Amino acid sequence: MKSPFPGMDPYIEACDLWGDFHNRLIAAICSTLSEALPRGYVARVSKRSYIVLVESEEKAERYFEPDVKVTTAPGHTPAPPRGRQASTTANTLDADSVAVRAFIEEEFAERFIDIYELKPERRLVTSIEVLSPSNKIGGSKGWKQYLRKRQSLLLGKANLVEIDLLRGGTRMPMLDPLPKSPYYLLVAREDWAPNCRVWPAFFDRPLPPIPIPLHKPDPPVPLALQPLLETLYERARYAEDIDYARSLTPPLEPEQVAWLQKRLHPESSAAPSAAPRRRPRRR
Repeated sequence: MKSPFPGMDPYIEACDLWGDFHNRLIAAICSTLSEALPRGYVARVSKRSYIVLVESEEKAERYFEPDVKVTTAPGHTPAPPRGRQASTTANTLDADSVAVRAFIEEEFAERFIDIYELKPERRLVTSIEVLSPSNKIGGSKGWKQYLRKRQSLLLGKANLVEIDLLRGGTRMPMLDPLPKSPYYLLVAREDWAPNCRVWPAFFDRPLPPIPIPLHKPDPPVPLALQPLLETLYERARYAEDIDYARSLTPPLEPEQVAWLQKRLHPESSAAPSAAPRRRPRRR
């Protein structure tokens, strides 16, 4: 079944399917580019990892999910032994113990795509980032690590392609305001730095194709994201797993709500048929 949205489906984010969608999209972009890149270039999926120490209460409020491991479940306590003797022993031990809270260690991994030129020597040409929720929490480790990489690339170290298909979170800092659209696609060539080109992206119209820059004089490779999204949606069977009655966060504008209702429930918004005209009575 196809997505009801011509562009990005915002319910993928709202229904906690982003982790699966992100991994599928990264793999699809890498595969598509590998077929389109000229000889001498390769596309590789890379991973950025970091450790986060959080208390159980903070972990419960975390917006993003662990991608690799959780060392222990929050609030987990071993089952107490049964019987009267076990109860007496537990009371004796409790009298000598002190309640403390442990930190929970989590390792996070964020995947992205790097394009390398192989000759005359192997060098990074372009890095493609599909932003995750962890990259859009201001001040978090995910935010800081990606921001350091982003600033390095925007100084002209390599080309950067930044794809933000998340409505939630804090956008990346820019000197000039980003488009007032739910999503955006950013391309920064190393010879443009620090200037960028940005394409607004929406859920009510198809995502525009973007150029993936290579090393000059090689021309950029066009990347059509919309066909990839549509293929992923059908293959992953997201329609069976999405609750389209769920509210979206952040909330939509009134005109967006009206469009959304019409899109999801076309039968209720259809104009009623005209009443049949009565024939005049014969006298």
